[in-house]
Amino acid sequence: MNTGAMLRMLDRADKEVMKLSRADKGAVYEFTHKFRNNPDNPGLQLKSLHGNSRLMSARINRDYRALLLHIAERDFLLVAVKHRSEVYDDLSRYAYRINRVTGGIEVIDLTPVGDSIVGRVVSADSSVAVPSVTDPAVADPSVADPQPTPKPIFDRYSDTELVELGVAEPLLPQIRDLTTEAELLELLDRAPQLTTDVLFALFDGKTYDEVRAQVTDPVRAEEPIDPEDFEAAVARPATQVTSDDEALQAMLVESFGRWQIFLHPTQRKLVERQYNGPARVGGGPGTGKTIVALHRVAYLARQLPPGVDKPILLTTFNRNLAADLRTRLMALGGEELVARVDIVNIDRLASRVVAEARAGGGRRTVSDNEVPQLWADFLIETGETGWEPEFLAAEWTQVILGQVLNSRIDYFKARRPNRGRSLNRMERDQIWRLTERFTTWLEGQGIWTWRQVAERAARLEMDRAAASSTESSGSLHRPRYRHVVVDEAQDLSAAHWKMLRAMVASGPDDMFLTGDTHQRIYDNHVTLGSLGINIRGRSSRLTLSYRTTRQILADALQIMTGEVYDDLDGGEEDLAGYRSLLRGERPSFRGAATWAQERDLIAEQVHAWGDPTDGSVAVCVPTREFAADVIARLEADGLPAVEIGPDGPKQPDGVHVGTMHRFKGLEYQRMIIAGVSDGLIPRQAISRYRDTDPKRYQRERQRDRSLLFVAATRPRDELVVLWHGTPSPFLTSRLVQRQLP
Repeated sequence: MNTGAMLRMLDRADKEVMKLSRADKGAVYEFTHKFRNNPDNPGLQLKSLHGNSRLMSARINRDYRALLLHIAERDFLLVAVKHRSEVYDDLSRYAYRINRVTGGIEVIDLTPVGDSIVGRVVSADSSVAVPSVTDPAVADPSVADPQPTPKPIFDRYSDTELVELGVAEPLLPQIRDLTTEAELLELLDRAPQLTTDVLFALFDGKTYDEVRAQVTDPVRAEEPIDPEDFEAAVARPATQVTSDDEALQAMLVESFGRWQIFLHPTQRKLVERQYNGPARVGGGPGTGKTIVALHRVAYLARQLPPGVDKPILLTTFNRNLAADLRTRLMALGGEELVARVDIVNIDRLASRVVAEARAGGGRRTVSDNEVPQLWADFLIETGETGWEPEFLAAEWTQVILGQVLNSRIDYFKARRPNRGRSLNRMERDQIWRLTERFTTWLEGQGIWTWRQVAERAARLEMDRAAASSTESSGSLHRPRYRHVVVDEAQDLSAAHWKMLRAMVASGPDDMFLTGDTHQRIYDNHVTLGSLGINIRGRSSRLTLSYRTTRQILADALQIMTGEVYDDLDGGEEDLAGYRSLLRGERPSFRGAATWAQERDLIAEQVHAWGDPTDGSVAVCVPTREFAADVIARLEADGLPAVEIGPDGPKQPDGVHVGTMHRFKGLEYQRMIIAGVSDGLIPRQAISRYRDTDPKRYQRERQRDRSLLFVAATRPRDELVVLWHGTPSPFLTSRLVQRQLP
C-alpha cells in the first residue's frame, strides 16, 4: 500500500523559512522528507484547522507548524511556516483562494494593519517621485481647526477595478482604509505577489491602463479560471512551487538564493513559453534577465531526448559572467543538467571553431582595444596619410569584420549604421584596399584580433551550415546546437550573431536572448533582423528590479535622462515601468575641490560603514590610475583594498576597487562611485568628435552614460556618488543640488 504523498512548497512559505535559524531550517527539510514518505505519521500531527478540510496544519518541531493546503487525495501544498502560537491563537487569520486573473493559488494573511507581527514603519523619503501621503493626525475636538481627515490612498479606484487588476479580494476592506505609505508597506509584507505589484504601481503614480498593461496582463492566465479547481491551479505557473527535494534542500541551507530557485510568475511564463523562432527578453538591471536565461536553459534541457551530447549553447560576452553562469546552472540543476549544456563565452567559442578548422595559423590573439594603435603603427610604417587610425579601426572592426563582408563589392553595398561620416564609392575602395594590406601586415606580425577571430569563425560556420543544407539528413554537418541561449545580448557584435545564427537551425525555440541596451558598454550596435534573427513579435520586457532599492533606482534613472536607446532590432527602447519594491536609504551626492580631497571623502565614507572587509563594499572610478590612487589611500588608512581585474576581484574580501568596465555583472551591498566629474564622465577625449563626427560623439557619450548607469545599479542598499571640480553633466541638477553639506 502506497503511504507517500506529493508535497510542494509555495514560494511565500520560503520567505518565512529564510528567517528561521539554521537548525529550524533543517527541521523544515526533515519535515518535508517525512511528510512525503508518510503524511499519516502520528508525529506529524496532521489535522484540519477550525473544521476546514482544505486548510491543515502539521508539526515541524516543538515551536513551528506547517500550514498545508489539501489539493487532492494525496497531494498537499505547503503554504506557510508559522510559530505554533500564530497558528492556534487566531485560527481565522488565513484565507486561501484562486486568483481570478492568474489562476494561481494565494494564501492571504488577514491580520489587520497595525497588528501585524511582521509590520514595519518606514520613514517618508522625498528622494522618490511618488505621491505625497501625510500620516493621520489625532483629531482633537477642543482644537478650533482640526487637521483634515487623511484621504485613503486608493479611493479613486473601485473594488471592481482593483479585482480586475488582480488584487486579492479578501484584502479589499483593509486596502480601503490605507492612508499612509507605512500602512501600505505593512499590508504588502503579507499580501500575495500580484496584489503587491499592482498596489505599488498605482501608488507610484501609474495609471489604471498602465498597470493593467505592465503588471497584470503579462501574468494573466490564457484559459478560463475555475475558482474551485485547486488541482488545475497548483499546476499553473502563477502558483510558484518547488516539489524537488534537492532544490528545496539547497534553498534551506542557503547555498542558492530563493530568487535563483523561484521565478516571479511573469518570468516563469517567459521561461516556459514555446516560441516560433528567436525570442528576446529585455529589462533594466536587477530584473532577473540572467535568472530567466538560466531557467530557460534548464527548461529546454528537460525537454530533450536522452543521449544527446551538449545540444544547448549558453553564451555571453564576458568571460567572468560565463564562469558565473556555469556555477549558477550547476546549483540550479546539478551535473546532469550542466552536462547537456555548452557554457562558454562568445570569443572562446569563436576561437574553438577556428582551432577546429586549423585556420588560425598559430597567430597570437590581441585585444580589440589595441586595434587603433595597430592601425596607427601600420599607417606610419607604410607612409599612408589621409585617414585617422581610429576611424579606420572602427570601420574595419564594426563594418568589414563585424558584418563578415567577403569582398569589395559587398563592402560597397553594406549599410554602415551609427558610423557618422558617409563614404562615397571611391573612398570605400581606398579603405577596402587599406584593410587588405593591414590584415596582411598583421599576419606578418604573427597576430590577429578577437574581432578577426569572430569574423573567421562566422565565415566557417556559415560555410558549414551551407554544406549541411546540400547534404543528406545524416550528414556530419548538422547544426551544432538545437537551442542557443545568450545572456547580455547587447554586447555581441554582428559577426558573433552571424556565427550563432549558423550554429542552430531556424525553427521553434532556436534562439533565446536576454539583454538591456541601456547597459551596452562596448561599441557593438546591431539590427538582429538584418542578421537573420527575427525577434519581431517575440520580445518581452521585465520591469521589476529585485536588486536595487527604490531610492537608488530613482536616481539611476535620473542619470539616463534624455537618452534614446535601441531595441536590437531597429526600434527604440526605454525603461518605462521599471520599478522596485525594496526600500532603503537615499543615495548621497557630494563634491570636493580636488581629487586629493575626494580620496579623503572615500576613506571617510568607508570608515563610516564600519567593517568593510567582507567584500560587500566597493569603490568604482573612471580610470585605472584613479583606481591605483584609491587603493593607495585606503591602504594608508589600514583598510584592505582589492583590485578588480579582468577576471574579477583578485580575492573575495576587502574593499573592491575598479574601473566602471570591471563592475559589469557584479553586486555589492554598499558602493561609492568616485570621480564623477566633467571631463572624466564623459571622457574629455570624445569632445573632438562633437563637430567633426556628431554621430560618433553621441555614440561615445551614450556609452559613457551607460557605464555610469551600470555602476549606479550595482549596490543593493547604499550608494554614494562623489566628484571634484565640476560634476558630470550626467548628474542632473536635481541630484547635484541634493549633495550633503
